[in-house]
Amino acid sequence: MATSRPQQRGTVKPGLRKPVFIKVDQLKPGTTGHNLIVEVLNSDTVLPKGRSVSQHLRQTRIAECLIGDETGTILFTARNDQVDMMKTGTTVILRNAKIDMFKGSMRLAVDKWGRVEVTEPAGFEVKEDFNLSLVEYELVNVTDE
Repeated sequence: MATSRPQQRGTVKPGLRKPVFIKVDQLKPGTTGHNLIVEVLNSDTVLPKGRSVSQHLRQTRIAECLIGDETGTILFTARNDQVDMMKTGTTVILRNAKIDMFKGSMRLAVDKWGRVEVTEPAGFEVKEDFNLSLVEYELVNVTDE
């Protein structure tokens, strides 16, 4: 006769937190963990310049994509498989996105800890006249006196 383990009662597995979705105009430099629903306005493949030292780096595909929602737009840096999903007019869900700074302006990116998913067309009109990537930021060192 096989003995069965006693079932534990009253233990609740911690569930996953429900994602909190934010709007493009809420993005700030140096922040991470953003979830957004955005529409792709355009996508331009960026060709790597110069020769790469590593064979692995040479095969990286990168595209600069202008994405946005009803509050504004921002540039998104798509890498490898993400490039194929970022087609003009497509609505995508970005999970665990982060802000990278490039030449003093914000770029949105999703690394290996995040996810890009194509979803149903969004029911919003993109506000194209407010591009967060056109705002230039300057690094200021604050000293305590």
